[in-house]
Amino acid sequence: MPRRLRVAGAQMGPTQRADTRTHTLNRMIALLEHSAAQGAELVVFPELALTTFFPRWWIAEDDTEFLGNFERAMPNPAVQPLFDRARALGVGFYLGYAELTPAGKRYNTAVTVGPDGAILGKYRKVHLPGSTDFRPGQQYQQLEKRYFEYGDLGFPAFRGPASWNAPVLGMLICNDRRWPEGWRVLGLQGVELMLIGYNSAAYDPNGGTAEDAALRTFHSTLVAQANAYMNATWAVTVAKAGVEDGSGLIGGSCIVDPNGIVVAQAKTLADEVILADVDFDACRQGKEKMFNFAAHRRPRWYGPIVEQTGAVAPD
Repeated sequence: MPRRLRVAGAQMGPTQRADTRTHTLNRMIALLEHSAAQGAELVVFPELALTTFFPRWWIAEDDTEFLGNFERAMPNPAVQPLFDRARALGVGFYLGYAELTPAGKRYNTAVTVGPDGAILGKYRKVHLPGSTDFRPGQQYQQLEKRYFEYGDLGFPAFRGPASWNAPVLGMLICNDRRWPEGWRVLGLQGVELMLIGYNSAAYDPNGGTAEDAALRTFHSTLVAQANAYMNATWAVTVAKAGVEDGSGLIGGSCIVDPNGIVVAQAKTLADEVILADVDFDACRQGKEKMFNFAAHRRPRWYGPIVEQTGAVAPD
């Protein structure tokens, strides 16, 4: 019996700093409905889907506007209409958002929600880019290290419901997709479908002119293809794109199969739905042959991967 699931990537165009939550949520519900009308059973939204990418701004951390970017619970009354509409349609979704815990900790977070509206899995971003300090001379900052804690949940895989043929699911957020370590930890749990949202600048966010939108879009697609292949998993990577508050974000949302082949990719920098029929049995070729971890991995030699951070050159 084939194990299949129709998956949608709901790329979002820019969300401006002045946009209301109602306006943004209505756009997301429209994308959800469009996806469901085409048979999607799972919809992937971007990182920080409910707000502009506020880490580009230096904002006082007790500022009302700053705190308004964070969700104190998920769901909550402001987001409940998305949960309600998804449950009515029988569609699940991945949602990236800024989380504020009861203890006052802030995380860049994502949840995956099942077709019944229940949260199946939760992930907090591990690989935070940028800096904690203001960088003079730059028009836009990258302050994730200032505004968020490092994720503390690790890389947990989890099962989708029986109605989705019980796939092994994993989540990453934006910069995580560039680091193979997270993919491999999830690969070692048998992941069959990776869900990833991102907001990636269309310029070098660390300063300089070495990277442009074309190169950064290429890299975004490249890491999805390479890591999907090396872990024999499907991957759905979904952007918030376009010119947001005067700052460019790349698009390039794509769905990649376990051979690393792009089977669907966004063509615009606006709200757009991409779709694919995911066959989980296609993961078996890689998992049972080239990337049969039990047969071929040699952890004895992998110590430096977990024992050090910076590169150490030989004498």
